[in-house]
Amino acid sequence: MLNILSEAKKIEDEIINLRRKIHMYPELGFEETKTSELVYSYLKDIGLEVKRIAKTGVVGLLKGNGDRTIAIRADMDALPIQEENDIDYASKIPGKMHACGHDVHTAILLGTAKLLSNMKDELKGNVKFIFQPAEETTGGALPMIEEGVLKDPDVDGIIGLHVDPGIEAGEIGITYGKAYASSDMFDITVKGKSGHGAEPHKAVDAIVIAGNIINALQTVVSRNINPFEPVVITIGSIKGGNARNIIADKVDMSGIIRMFDETKRDETVSKIKHLAENIVEAMGGSIEFSWIQGYPCLINDEKMIEVVKSSASSILRDTNIKNIMPTLGVEDFAYFTKYVPGCYYRLGCGNKEKGIDKPIHSNKFNIDEKCILIGMAVHVMTAINFLNEVKSECKHERILKKLFNYSDSL
Repeated sequence: MLNILSEAKKIEDEIINLRRKIHMYPELGFEETKTSELVYSYLKDIGLEVKRIAKTGVVGLLKGNGDRTIAIRADMDALPIQEENDIDYASKIPGKMHACGHDVHTAILLGTAKLLSNMKDELKGNVKFIFQPAEETTGGALPMIEEGVLKDPDVDGIIGLHVDPGIEAGEIGITYGKAYASSDMFDITVKGKSGHGAEPHKAVDAIVIAGNIINALQTVVSRNINPFEPVVITIGSIKGGNARNIIADKVDMSGIIRMFDETKRDETVSKIKHLAENIVEAMGGSIEFSWIQGYPCLINDEKMIEVVKSSASSILRDTNIKNIMPTLGVEDFAYFTKYVPGCYYRLGCGNKEKGIDKPIHSNKFNIDEKCILIGMAVHVMTAINFLNEVKSECKHERILKKLFNYSDSL
């Protein structure tokens, strides 16, 4: 095979410019029309089979010489944040910004597609390039899966990356097993009885009830959950009341639960609901409770991790490949790993000397662009090594999927 790093270096400036172009024109979830058009045209121009999927999603297929297929995913959407960076390529769209690095993910995958397309005759299999919408909102991964992105041809493994300013550019981070948490969102409406602030005994104070619920919810974690099983319950918004001297008759709260134990998700939600209902009842009010099941846990496959690590070690020093702790953040790449073995790794993009160390979702988030070269090279080497791996069980896995109506389960 070619010297991947030197080949990636040849297109580095092109891909950096693509990243900057995408960065200047951020689009929110399922609104990525310009971004997906750029992606679609680029993949067409380098000779891939391309189709649109899940509204603004794009998938490109590179056919090599073999039956195995690896998929590589990048998310494309931005965030509703006003950028505060003083850079030439700052967002030109008021109130929108690529504050989570999805512009970087997209550019890296476009570069990866170009590099692999230049060696398609040497590839021992196929590569799918999945450009996904709406990771930051309702999640674009599941709609893509439901529309068949992992089929025709069947995907045998999948990888993806996320930039991380907490890791220096030139390094990557790997997490074994559970890497990202699950999430469950809930809404609580507390109803009381309005009254004058001077006569609280004639009212039912929804704000006081809400305060008691917020304090009590923390005991769900501290007194009901095994301390060796990380769980975080957050009340992120609370709205109630109209004036300082009027007792509020209604409070709306919204929250989220993050955890690693998939089997305890329903139980934890039930405990929160039960606790809130009993507090409200005891204090003379009423309650409305609703919840939405969010993303599942993202669990990295051990064999896929080893492919990524061995691929990265041919590009980076071993000391630049870090084993990192899981995060209670969430990531809808988890849906892909529910169906095929996958590895989602972190790409270092920080540079403390240059002041590039602001966290993701910050209005001053930025990257050291030398990480783009590393991301392309690791993606390419992983695809090559995965396709070169001959596994006798590959055929049997496909037979099992058919026996258990794999396509119907999607």
